[in-house]
Amino acid sequence: DFRGKRKARECSENAKRKHSKSSNGSLGRAENEQLKNGDVEAVTLFEVVSMGRSAMQAVVDDWIDAYTGDRDTALLDLISFFIQCSGCKGMVTAEMFQSKKGTDVMSKMVEDLDEDSGEYPLIMSGLYWKRFRSHFCEFVSVLVAQCQNCVIFDGYLLNTLISLLTELSDSRVRAFRHTCTLAAVKLLSALVNVALNLSVSVDNSQRLYEVELAKMASKRASPRLDRIQRKISEIQERKFEIENMMDAIFKGVFLKRYRDVIPEIRAICMEELTMWMKLYSSVFLNDSYLKYVGWMMHDKQPDVRLKCVLGLQGLYQDQSCSKTDLFTIRFKERMISMTLDKDHEVAIQAMRLLMVISQSCEDVLSPDEHKNIFQFVYCSHRPLATTAGEFLYNRSVFIVILQNPSHLYLVLVLSCIFGSNLLLWDSAGALLKDWNGLTSLLLPHTSCQDQALSSAEEAFVIELLLASVKQAAEGPPLSGRGAGKKVINTKEKKLQIDDCTKLTEHFIKVLPELLSKYSEDAEKLTSFLKIPQYFQTDTCDHENSQALLAELEAAVDRHTDAGLLETAAHSYQSLCAQDSPWHSMAQPSFDRLIQRWTDTLGTRFGESQSVKFLVLYCLLYIKSFDQATVCFMLFFTKAFMCLSDVLIAHNYQLQMWDSSAGTPLLYTPDPKLQKALLSFIVEHVFTSPEQDTHNSKDGRLEDLHRRRNLLAAYCKLIVHSVLEMSMAAEVFKQYVKYYNDFGDIIKETLNRTRQMDKMESARTLVQCLQQLYLRLKQEQDRGNTCSSRVQTYSSIKELARRFSLTFGWDQIKSRESLAMIHRDGIEFVFKGFVQQSEKHSPPYISYLTILSEFSSKLLKPDKKTIYSYLQKFAGEQVINNREESWMPLIYYRASLMGTDTIARSGSHARVGADRKMYRSFLNSALRSSTGLAQAVI
Repeated sequence: DFRGKRKARECSENAKRKHSKSSNGSLGRAENEQLKNGDVEAVTLFEVVSMGRSAMQAVVDDWIDAYTGDRDTALLDLISFFIQCSGCKGMVTAEMFQSKKGTDVMSKMVEDLDEDSGEYPLIMSGLYWKRFRSHFCEFVSVLVAQCQNCVIFDGYLLNTLISLLTELSDSRVRAFRHTCTLAAVKLLSALVNVALNLSVSVDNSQRLYEVELAKMASKRASPRLDRIQRKISEIQERKFEIENMMDAIFKGVFLKRYRDVIPEIRAICMEELTMWMKLYSSVFLNDSYLKYVGWMMHDKQPDVRLKCVLGLQGLYQDQSCSKTDLFTIRFKERMISMTLDKDHEVAIQAMRLLMVISQSCEDVLSPDEHKNIFQFVYCSHRPLATTAGEFLYNRSVFIVILQNPSHLYLVLVLSCIFGSNLLLWDSAGALLKDWNGLTSLLLPHTSCQDQALSSAEEAFVIELLLASVKQAAEGPPLSGRGAGKKVINTKEKKLQIDDCTKLTEHFIKVLPELLSKYSEDAEKLTSFLKIPQYFQTDTCDHENSQALLAELEAAVDRHTDAGLLETAAHSYQSLCAQDSPWHSMAQPSFDRLIQRWTDTLGTRFGESQSVKFLVLYCLLYIKSFDQATVCFMLFFTKAFMCLSDVLIAHNYQLQMWDSSAGTPLLYTPDPKLQKALLSFIVEHVFTSPEQDTHNSKDGRLEDLHRRRNLLAAYCKLIVHSVLEMSMAAEVFKQYVKYYNDFGDIIKETLNRTRQMDKMESARTLVQCLQQLYLRLKQEQDRGNTCSSRVQTYSSIKELARRFSLTFGWDQIKSRESLAMIHRDGIEFVFKGFVQQSEKHSPPYISYLTILSEFSSKLLKPDKKTIYSYLQKFAGEQVINNREESWMPLIYYRASLMGTDTIARSGSHARVGADRKMYRSFLNSALRSSTGLAQAVI
């Protein structure tokens, strides 16, 4: 317990024990002590750490008075303070201190330290102990600050303290080493402040001396000059003494601990070293000290690397490059490589360090290095990508280019920055929303350029324009670039609405001219056709709106490209929203576009009525969600993928529907449509490709890729609850047969459906196995034992085994599902079977052999329950039947009860007979020519 007992004292805790009184207080209560009327209650130095700076100053002053009266006793208190802060409950006695044997003190303290606990104040968790660390560092600073004008130069206090901390920081005990290293480096930092104050005093005295010296000889006071000179000499001597103390700490503590095995100690050393270099650059900011930071940038712990990078940021911001030239040249490559650090925070801060270096030290980074750094705007980790975007934005060349759009190098910059994401939005949002400036680059009469842009340059500007419009309208970061879904606050929402209004007002006027100019270029025209999707539809200038719709219709009429027509349809849909002032003006054009798009795709794919009907279905869905039904088979992959995406999107829209917006328009896929989707998958996915010797390997891989995409699209419909889960049965049936091609997709679908509804997923597996079994029985009854479209009994049994493996090892989690599979299987086998009256086995009794594959996953109590359920249907007489036709039942019973359980329920001879009969049954099955008998094994 590090809180110890609290002791009252007159001057110091070790002075005259007869005057001290002990109490049962703790550090926790000491933290709540209040200072009243300027009086400070006597507490130990260890307790005062929790009281904050105001209490520290008063107690330190009290300690200085005690030190002046009896320095050995007061210094003993200070030594005990550092010992207690290390988590040691021992007390340093006067006899131990007077022995002057540090090793003796060390050994005695180690005996009182609970090393086995592994805990001490600096590493303990909780708010109290976080404050403790801060207050501990503050105490060292206050102590030195309060002593700097008196006892600090007595040649005893600091010499003893430095010797103690040097000795303890070299201890093999982690608590002493960590605590005293922190105390030592903080002591050095405090001495740096003293040295800075002395430097200021020297400068002031030197100026005073020069002023006095400049006076006329008749007015000059020689004694005053002598006093000033003596004062300067005295201050310089003190400064020299302080620097010697700093050097002793650096060599005695820092050089031994900056490579300590404990990462926290290494991080402390690096953090303080960069602080010394920043505050006292005349002594510490040189290559002799900078090299340690460079070396530790290779540390294996990210916290240590982070301290180095953060410290260097401060150095490059405040200091001239001349002092860091050699360091920069030597370690520049390492600093650049740290942008690829596996720790994201280190990578981000390394990027910021390079930004600072680039701003403060011109020409340090070469153009190629800048180019490589700028490529991080495409990084998947958004904070790093944003930092790289800020770096790029802060480059003066970028600002000049963007503020002078006539500069053709704009296109080169844009091509480096913008792909499908807008990374500079946070840094350059105001400039990037200058849509007037960007569109002026594309319109000849408004452009201030000396020469026109090339087609590629125009494409880059259009890409930027569209990205800017999209970002302004949508607001949140694009998916995959953020840490999660961003919640837009009220202020951001208002800004988003204002931006939408502004872009709408601008493009209503400008977009018709852009559509006219690029009317023959389908690719660029498609980009411009996307812009109305981001309009604020409440804003409608009737005259300009009519002109825009007219030009939009004229541009669309010139093209038959399906992608362009689809984009136009989405834009019309956005404009034709209910209660929108655009609705009445845009609806006629929208209707014509739907028919035209349908005819265009129908011509492209031939006169297939199913495809035309599918396209019409999708367009009607886009237009008004009207219920239309695809009554024909789906023949084309693209059409199938399109329909799948539409159904999933609608399902997601229903899930995210805001109840305050009214009742959503519900749509459930028609049974005929569901059947058509399933038939398409069965016919176009689960088919073996024809062995064509002329077909290349690349062609076969492309075909497999196409089939995998189709299957994945269908499985997404099931996972997103667009289709009923039972529609997955036909997919699950192919798990074994097409395992090499689609095993991963089917297994993932099975796992996802189980997460959605365990029982329904289990029923789907039962449905799958029973359908395969019944199909096999029907074929055998017809005498068709070699049909390629029917799975054999062995393959069905293997499929059941694979299904069983997917339940994993957590039997409790799947308990109900497995029990249901066995109950349904027993009911399926004995359906219509009447005990006592039936002499023959049920026709589906061989299904029990398939069902036994799930027995190993049952818990023992559930096995007994299922066995009782089996007896209820079959009866004791049937279960004990030893005829060959009943052997699947014996096999299933054995899987439920286990051999040892059977032995307990009957004689060993009976068990042996069961085994012999079952072996005979298997042998006869091997000799049998029927597929069913062959497959029982």
